Order: sequence, then C-alpha cells, then structure tokens
Amino acid sequence: MSDELTYEQALEKLDEKLKLLEDGDLGLEDALKAVDEARVYLKVCTDRLEVARKKIEVRAEPETAPE
Repeated sequence: MSDELTYEQALEKLDEKLKLLEDGDLGLEDALKAVDEARVYLKVCTDRLEVARKKIEVRAEPETAPE
C-alpha cells in the first residue's frame, strides 16, 4: 500500500496522524498505532525525496586546465 503513495499523499497522511497524536484524544493502543503508521508515511516521504534528489543532483564537472 505505502509503495503506491506519492510524496504528497504520504505527507498528507503523515500530517493527519500527527494531528491525531497532538490532539491527545487517542487511547494508548490507538496512539501507538498512529505512531507506527506515521513512521511508515515518514519513510515513504524520505524515500521519495531521496529518489528525487538523486534525479536532480547536479554533479560538479571536473575543471579543465586553462590552455
């Protein structure tokens, strides 16, 4: 399931879980579940950003000596 999420979708779901946790209305079991789900969404976001970074990374070209 998480492999199919885009960065934006995972970020939105992560935000939802964090808001639930911040509200403090969850019981212990639900809070633990929300934390586990938030970790999954955070990993998806991190992985998507890493892939994007590698695609756009500009590698420095070696300098050529002046002639």
